[in-house]
Amino acid sequence: MAAAAENLRTEEIQLNMGPQHPSTHGVYRALLTLDGEKVVGVENIIGYLHRGIEKLAEDRTYTQVIPYTDRLDYLAGMLNNLGYVQTVEKLLGLEVPERAEYLRVIMAELSRLASHMVMVASMALDLSGWTAWFPPFRERERILDLFEMTCGSRLTVSYMRIGGVAADIPPGFLPALESFLNDLPRMIAEMNGLITGNEIFKARCQGVGKIDLETALAYGITGPNLRACGLPFDLRKARPYGIYDRFDFDIPTLNNGDSYDRFVIRLLEMEQSARIIRQAMEQLPDGPVQAKVPRVLKLPRGEVYHQIEGAKGILGFYLVSDGGSKPYRLHIHSPSFVNLGALPRISVGGTIQDFVVNIASIDIVLGEVDR
Repeated sequence: MAAAAENLRTEEIQLNMGPQHPSTHGVYRALLTLDGEKVVGVENIIGYLHRGIEKLAEDRTYTQVIPYTDRLDYLAGMLNNLGYVQTVEKLLGLEVPERAEYLRVIMAELSRLASHMVMVASMALDLSGWTAWFPPFRERERILDLFEMTCGSRLTVSYMRIGGVAADIPPGFLPALESFLNDLPRMIAEMNGLITGNEIFKARCQGVGKIDLETALAYGITGPNLRACGLPFDLRKARPYGIYDRFDFDIPTLNNGDSYDRFVIRLLEMEQSARIIRQAMEQLPDGPVQAKVPRVLKLPRGEVYHQIEGAKGILGFYLVSDGGSKPYRLHIHSPSFVNLGALPRISVGGTIQDFVVNIASIDIVLGEVDR
């Protein structure tokens, strides 16, 4: 019998997963080379979304670029807004009013929460956990309600402005936010009960898609995926921007670097985002929410690079000004694009089922990949 198995001939086949496959999380295509169900090769094929945001920015004023940033990681629009406007302010040397700084932090952390909620819900769904899909989306709707209450939009918010924010929060915002924060631990407990302790989920994820810290650093992985490998690196602590140095919060880490840890780290980070928001609410000062900025904004000649801790990793903007009212050049360092580069490395040697787990666990968004 053993001799027969050794002489059994197999033939590798290539399988296209995506761009229409739901578990590829958008218009991403993976060309898998399979030996039976074993993955022996993965080729990332991107570019189906062809946004062209960086080129479009060259023909828009600095303020007109803001709505385009929403379309990058469209699950965390406030964070994209923040990274871009802070880049412009850095080259301009512009001081932002205190109240606007605190509102930015509140909105940015709510955006991080909303993004992580989509990740944990969609990863559970990719593994056929239909019930576990509902609690994160239930709470995420409340975040989107807060956004809509403030700026009239839920997803593509365009709330940040160069020099501050578009508008102050309405009277009912803080009570609604307080109610949401009070209920958030219930949702996290539900996910821990439904998913993290589930035997099937653990069997599908533990030890799958494992990547060690040295390899993660070599691939340039950042954000929760890096912290799941054991490195407590977070720009909000390492190189604080805005007013993040005023808040007390921890940087959760896990040590296995597998798909399971990449899931759990998001739940842990939700708790820390809630801590930051509560402190920002307590410290929120009165005052204006917008600095005085010329209607036609012209930046001095020069170049600047600024980066923030996005929901999926380090989000950076490289901006070149020729002294005019439009960017001469804008380049975006997007974490989803960088993190996607490691997907073949963590998937080869596993099965097709493991590949679905891996792509869900690294949490990409195609608006940021095909920017």
